[in-house]
Amino acid sequence: MKQYLELVKTVLETGATQENRTGIRTISIPGAMMRFDLAEGFPAITTKRLAFKTAISELVGFLRAYRNAADFRSIGCKVWDQNANENKQWLSNPYRKGPDDLGDIYGAQWRQWPAYKIIEASARAQLDDAKQRGFQVITQFNEGGSEKILLYKAVDQLRQCLDTIIRNPSDRRIIFHGWNWAQLDQMALPPCHLLYQFLPNQAKKEISLCLYIRSNDLGLGAPFNIAEGAALLSLVGRLTGYSPRWFTYFIGDAHIYENHQDMLQEQLKREPYPSPKLVISNRVPDYSITGKYEPEWVEKIEPMDFLLADYQHHAPLSAPMAV
Repeated sequence: MKQYLELVKTVLETGATQENRTGIRTISIPGAMMRFDLAEGFPAITTKRLAFKTAISELVGFLRAYRNAADFRSIGCKVWDQNANENKQWLSNPYRKGPDDLGDIYGAQWRQWPAYKIIEASARAQLDDAKQRGFQVITQFNEGGSEKILLYKAVDQLRQCLDTIIRNPSDRRIIFHGWNWAQLDQMALPPCHLLYQFLPNQAKKEISLCLYIRSNDLGLGAPFNIAEGAALLSLVGRLTGYSPRWFTYFIGDAHIYENHQDMLQEQLKREPYPSPKLVISNRVPDYSITGKYEPEWVEKIEPMDFLLADYQHHAPLSAPMAV
């Protein structure tokens, strides 16, 4: 994780002070990148203790399309409590359904993306094709003297990625994302890690992942997001028969909150330990061994199915989360 420490140092030394919605100023730079080789180990931060089980529980909640902080808590993740119940903007939002509600956050977009089509009512071939692909007719309406049909489908973007890796691994469009302009006001927090692209290599039987994050809190968010992305890549590789390899992590706004500086300065004094290894439980099927494609394990996976082996770390450090 030396790349992480180098980025922290760069932001502290060259970043500019910025105001933001939380009221806690940041030091930030535009545009950053880290690239991790998972063949050399799992990119868990070692200059403090990573709350690995909490991070994995959050990932599992995303995979299950959780929309409620109570559901996250039920599997060991409390990081959404404040955004659900203390975020002033969300508390006054008319779409909020009550205590612990989060709205259509990450997993809802990953697994149930709201897709709409408008076609001419007379276009029967288009209508038949759309219905075959799972779209349902919502209504028929008149626009500018022309009869049109509105269709809807909830798209499981992640499942589409898995299916494509199996059926057409050379496809360069194996992407899912969470940025939905029409629903940004229906979420406790708009997505930060918002676009994922899987890149299988058939010749080497390796799979890589590029992740784009629009805004990343380096003190608390980045270690979590890096662990979650690497774990997701490892799980997808397990279910599709590929070894996880390169995890490339792009950041739009890389920032450090002013009240996180002491925590990060302490980490910069510490020497990183060797990277640990990620172990996925034997109960999770390995396609490379079974030859059987079982994508339903995306929903069946449990936090306990992930283990960090040989994880050495320095003493824990903490800092408040900006909401």
